[in-house]
Amino acid sequence: METVNIFETKEKNKKQGIKESFPVTGMTCASCASSVESVLKHTKGVFDASVNFANSSVLVEYDEALSHNQLQNALREVGYDIIIDAEDPTEVQRELQQKNYQDIKRRTIWSAILTLPIFVVGMFYMQWEPGKWTSLVLTIPILFWFGRSFFINAYKQAKHGKANMDSLVALSTGIAFLFSLFNTFFPEFWLSRGIEPHVYYEAATVIITFISLGKLMEEKAKSNTSSAIKKLMGLQPKTLKIIENGEEIEIPISSVQVGQTILVRPGEKIPVDGKVSKGRSYVDESMITGEPVPVEKTKDEKVFAGTVNQKGSFQFVAEKVGSETLLSQIIKMVQQAQGSKAPVQKLVDKIAGIFVPIVLVISIITFIVWMLVGGDNAFSHALLTSVAVLVIACPCALGLATPTAIMVGIGKGAENNILIKDAESLELGYKVNVVILDKTGTITEGKPLVTDILWKEKLENENEYQKILLAVESQSEHPLAEAVVNHLKEQNVEPAEITSFESITGKGVKAKTENGLKYYVGNHRLMVDNNVQIDSSLMQAAESLEDQAKTVIFFGSEKQVLAILAITDKIKETSNKAIATLQERGIEVYMLTGDNNKTASAVAKQVGISNYKGEVMPSDKAAFVEQLQAEGKIVAMVGDGINDSHALAQANVSIAMGKGSDIAMDVAKITLITSDLQSIPKALELSKRTVLGIRQNLFWAFIYNIIGIPIAAGVLYPINGFLLDPMIAGAAMAFSSVSVVANSLRLKRVKL
Repeated sequence: METVNIFETKEKNKKQGIKESFPVTGMTCASCASSVESVLKHTKGVFDASVNFANSSVLVEYDEALSHNQLQNALREVGYDIIIDAEDPTEVQRELQQKNYQDIKRRTIWSAILTLPIFVVGMFYMQWEPGKWTSLVLTIPILFWFGRSFFINAYKQAKHGKANMDSLVALSTGIAFLFSLFNTFFPEFWLSRGIEPHVYYEAATVIITFISLGKLMEEKAKSNTSSAIKKLMGLQPKTLKIIENGEEIEIPISSVQVGQTILVRPGEKIPVDGKVSKGRSYVDESMITGEPVPVEKTKDEKVFAGTVNQKGSFQFVAEKVGSETLLSQIIKMVQQAQGSKAPVQKLVDKIAGIFVPIVLVISIITFIVWMLVGGDNAFSHALLTSVAVLVIACPCALGLATPTAIMVGIGKGAENNILIKDAESLELGYKVNVVILDKTGTITEGKPLVTDILWKEKLENENEYQKILLAVESQSEHPLAEAVVNHLKEQNVEPAEITSFESITGKGVKAKTENGLKYYVGNHRLMVDNNVQIDSSLMQAAESLEDQAKTVIFFGSEKQVLAILAITDKIKETSNKAIATLQERGIEVYMLTGDNNKTASAVAKQVGISNYKGEVMPSDKAAFVEQLQAEGKIVAMVGDGINDSHALAQANVSIAMGKGSDIAMDVAKITLITSDLQSIPKALELSKRTVLGIRQNLFWAFIYNIIGIPIAAGVLYPINGFLLDPMIAGAAMAFSSVSVVANSLRLKRVKL
């Protein structure tokens, strides 16, 4: 299989400038993500910014005149940072995440150890006077050392008039601590008024411990969402052997340069992209292409990073290294896709952005209401309920609901050779009710072979015409032309000289030889349009060949058709099953092809498609997609050629086959890096499962907050006397985020 360069890590565009992804540090919740996005969007020279809280990254489109340092400085002012100019930013980010995980783990363990005696005293020895002082001593390190990040981050946010989850935690625990501190030192203030001076050290410390535990579990779960990326990264070896002055030298992969000769032995992974210069072997390319059969590699054959050499040793010249290799670009594309936002996420982001201020207001209202109607225990109840409201509210569950599901979904796709460029197409895929398939290279293998060449009777100079035909087809980029060229070269035909060449979209080509004569190679329509006469016997033969599902090409001079060529393209073994699967799911399947109607009919019949069109121009394909969309259909277009690019751009969901042209794959939002057509129903099923996960996550995140906040505020107290303990609120808050991430991770176990 010929694999082509289909991705770009940095996209330069006249309108959009540079598009680049950066790891972000310092984000602790969805409100942080909203702040980072807002700051970058308001930075001069930034066109757009999209933050993914789940994988701590930001995708920025910015003017090329803007430097990385300017982006970094804009974020540092509000307490965040991005990793720039690192040799491997993703590796740096992973190291920082691991360090952060270990730090949270250490803080959680120590918080739990110190909280236990405070909890025991608070629950069972409330009246024990020394217990208050013991609790105070143990609470100080928990809050202001192991939990200091909550207060530091809250202060940074407050300086810029913002608030996030850290603000809620810092306020709730800080208020509980200060109230308890006052009651510890000045109990007479309340005793003189006939009120028992309670302390709530256990509430403050248990909240810190539970939320730290939740963060720990969340970080662990979030790291699992990007396992697909880790697997892809694991395909590339860390070192390689180069041949220099006849000697083998082992060097780190970061030091390899284009043009160096690399040695690969049996069982070793190929480190970079290149071309075989010496030796031969079989290479397992399944991790890149999805094709299970090892591919033979001889001199001048291309090899790709991440694939595995199986039998023989060979040497190859490095052509693409570092971020330019196909594997690196696949990794970059998956990372960018995981960082992109589904349309539903934009609404959730708006809600998350105003969520914390709303919770603060609710907490204040709760306090005031309880002070007014709380009776003898008004202040105590007002304090507990307002603190519980602050603690139970969870913007993180909302913020994680969509991106974690998207990350797992896109990762799952990558593992199944389905590369998804953005979250929008993943979210929309499940709605598709019409799939349009191109024929050549999509339903068929795209490896056409010439089966027949029939020349006009009593034709002189047949050998000369063969040379002209070879010369003309050598200039064409059409896969059928390649079949003709290969066939004639096998006959040892040498090409003639041609002086001009023109491709006629959807019809064929025309060329002019040195003596000024014009020749045409293409379909029947090309001959008719140029008044080229077709001998009746050749026309009958052409019709007969078309009935056999063969494509017929006409070769003619200005006056008459000189020959017809029959070409067959074998239907892929998986096409029938894939099409049947789509139809079983209630999806209409159409086949559009530029080939003649008879061939189109024969192929459609073989694969079970009743809706088909032959002799379709590229613009007709796009118009047909538009027509279906006007009828309210959600259309997926699947193609692999330049002639499919217009229709791919028009479709709701565009899918390119991995063997296709760069243009088709650049336009398409989903690329299948396998020739197996069964990946199409898999991609649509993946969309369905991902959207279901998003909906479940959002439902529970919203329901959790909608039910949890009123209960924390004390709405059940008039009914059954129930008030939610802030400690329980802290545990529930921690559980909500973990449950959302865990639900997203279930998608990893789904079989497509």
